[in-house]
Amino acid sequence: MELADFFKPVSITDFTFGDGKNYRRMGDAMKVFRDDLPFPDLEDIDIVIIGVEEDRNAICNGGSDQAPDQIRKYFYELYRGNYTLKMADLGNIRLGHTVEDTYYAVAAVVAEIISRKIFPVIMGGSQDLTYANYRAYESLGQIINIVAVDPRFDIGDVEGQMDNTSYLSKIILHQPNFLFNFTNIGHQSYYIDYDALKLLKNLLFDAYRLGVIRTNIDETEPLIRNADMISVDMAAIRQSDAPGNENPSPNGFYGEDACQMLKYAGASDKLSSLGIYETNPDYDNLGQTAHLAAQLIWFFIEGYYMRKNDFPLKSVDYSEQDFVKYMVPIEDHEHEIVFLKSKISDRWWMQVPCDNASSINYERHYMVPCSFNDYQIALKNEVPDRWWQVYQKLM
Repeated sequence: MELADFFKPVSITDFTFGDGKNYRRMGDAMKVFRDDLPFPDLEDIDIVIIGVEEDRNAICNGGSDQAPDQIRKYFYELYRGNYTLKMADLGNIRLGHTVEDTYYAVAAVVAEIISRKIFPVIMGGSQDLTYANYRAYESLGQIINIVAVDPRFDIGDVEGQMDNTSYLSKIILHQPNFLFNFTNIGHQSYYIDYDALKLLKNLLFDAYRLGVIRTNIDETEPLIRNADMISVDMAAIRQSDAPGNENPSPNGFYGEDACQMLKYAGASDKLSSLGIYETNPDYDNLGQTAHLAAQLIWFFIEGYYMRKNDFPLKSVDYSEQDFVKYMVPIEDHEHEIVFLKSKISDRWWMQVPCDNASSINYERHYMVPCSFNDYQIALKNEVPDRWWQVYQKLM
């Protein structure tokens, strides 16, 4: 496919691009599709930015379509870290005649980018674009895990039209289904219908309350490391840090919490796409939310260039390669809990038994990212919740 046909050039008037002598600012250090430049050659590119000015299915947050260029304005000014940046900004996807046409374009572009082993960062627009991102993996035939950083579950009206409050139900009900697991990080209980919480539990999905996560933000690392794609709703960040949304909350993550989670995301070898949604310039005080979104991308990139490429696969001999293997027997339990600790990154995984018929389809899912805390739980003769949940899905 010809990627350039899907995009229009970046139109930023208040950023002065450098003369080529200084490549330390992000806007100068990466290839940018501009009116005066051709579409970027993606040879030797690691990461691309994709803007999507789509909010026709936004409920009570119209105006988020203007966010991509506002985020760019701040992102371009940031200085790159101590790494060789191989990045391109492809511009904004041309909107379809209908929202469904835009979904199709996003899914086709993201699938093509991922198939080239390039990481797409999607800047929305409204969060229903998560559905389009998911459809990209369907076209690739890949069963995936989704992580959403969101104060709500976005299940919405199952029978209603797709919008930014109901995209999850559309993903769950879509056939054929390529969703293995969904994890919501940071929900706020007063925004959650109990039946929705019960539905997620019945589907063996994960939901972690804001208060629980904020007591130890490091515990989000294995949750995020288990994701193939991440969807960030900027409304998950408290109003004082990110006012640019028609539905802000006085509670939520601090900006630095969100930056830490995005750094974890970048460092995950498994993650292959990221979307940041629901920034609304109409409500943004002095561009504060767009500026924070730009910093989230900056921290993601920093994490990306810290990747260790130590995700354990079935073909690896764990006893001899770069892992330490721990076998923990559990009383009255037919399986030992097998833990792997990377000698490269000190990160932990648990191995969940999988029958031969399922092992090919689920090879990327029965190695469950975990923490040292899960190992300690097993030593107390208890089965870690993460292990048990995946085991039930694979049986």
